[in-house]
Amino acid sequence: MNAIVNTGSLTVVGQKGRFPKVELIEPNGYGYIVFALEVDHSPLPFYFAQSGGKRRLLGDLKGMAGGLRVLEGVQTAVVFTALVVPPGEGRYKTSRADVPQARFDVVVLIETDTPERARALVATPGFKALERHGRDAAKRADLIVGKNVRRIGPVDHSRDGVFLFNYFLAESREQNLAVWEYTAGWFTDQTGLDNSTVVLPDANHSGGLTLINHCRWDRLRDVLPSLIFKRSFRNYVLANFDANRTAPMPVLYRLA
Repeated sequence: MNAIVNTGSLTVVGQKGRFPKVELIEPNGYGYIVFALEVDHSPLPFYFAQSGGKRRLLGDLKGMAGGLRVLEGVQTAVVFTALVVPPGEGRYKTSRADVPQARFDVVVLIETDTPERARALVATPGFKALERHGRDAAKRADLIVGKNVRRIGPVDHSRDGVFLFNYFLAESREQNLAVWEYTAGWFTDQTGLDNSTVVLPDANHSGGLTLINHCRWDRLRDVLPSLIFKRSFRNYVLANFDANRTAPMPVLYRLA
């Protein structure tokens, strides 16, 4: 049975320091818009096929995101489509029926040079047109606006790969940040992760979430087998999330 130790804002399960402490770099000062849509509902973890409507929507969103990319202060505007919902949703989620499961299969991510720029961008005609088009086609849509608060390294959007959006729901934002940082060392050690951007949502544009973590691997086999087969993912990563009343809701994507 794992020992549970409370250390300030973090409750630690098992042997402390079992995996290396993650090395963080300074937050980049950017603002973030995460426009997350559930278009094609899949009862299975894998998204094997796309409806015609979803294919058309992805093409439209990519074109509209390209129009936003030329605006002053916009660093990145990219569109993602889901590959798989991996294991990892915590037990805390079962106590929060007020927040739906994050089964978003389309995401538009926009990075801006400042958080203020992101907040202003959502009110522009170009973004409002994109948002309206996405909402009209989706079963569910959440608009999250925030800023970077933790970073392992920059996420490369210039080439395809496997991209994680981990939508966090927690009782405490402070515990969420603390347990994310504590468990991030498992991902760097066990999956070779060398990049990650953590977004702290604004209170009025949070979608009920406390954090979103975004990162990238080259291939699905770099990460998915570790999440399925490594016991330490369950008894270290997920056990610590559960002890800190934090529920990750991960989805893996590729570039659309």
